Order: sequence, then structure tokens, then C-alpha cells
Amino acid sequence: MAGPGKADRGDSERERESRRILKDIASETEVSGNSFVNRMAKRTHDHMTAADADTSDRMDYLGTRIGRILGPVLAIGLVIWFVLFIVQGG
Repeated sequence: MAGPGKADRGDSERERESRRILKDIASETEVSGNSFVNRMAKRTHDHMTAADADTSDRMDYLGTRIGRILGPVLAIGLVIWFVLFIVQGG
């Protein structure tokens, strides 16, 4: 049977760990400052360059990069086409 001292230490350790985790989450989700902009720029760069794709499979890697670049290009093209369509009176 565990004594009261061990239970208190376990609770204290868990409380410290919980506070550390909450502090990390708060710093990661902070919206203001350069760190947010830098994180979003890096995240976008990594997504567009397929940093998460399997580099050992060359075709999968190349297909992922082409798809991730072609998607925004097509979206912008559709927006431009739609604006021209509306402006010219359909």
C-alpha cells in the first residue's frame, strides 16, 4: 500500500507535467507576433514542397508536388475566369 508521501509526489509530478503541456500549447497557438507568421510560412512551404511525402518513392513524391502546386494555380484560374464571366455580363 502506497503511503501518502508517494501519492503527493505523483500528483505533484503530474501537475508539473500538465502545466508544462499547457504552457507549450499556449505558446504554439499564440496568434500574435513573428513566430506565428514564421510558423505559417514554414508550414505552407513544407506543404507545397511535399516535405511530408515519402522521398524514397520518386513518382509519389513528384506527383504530390505537382498536385499541391497545380491545386492553387487552378483555383486562382477559376476565380479569374469567374470574375471575368461576371464582369462581361455572363
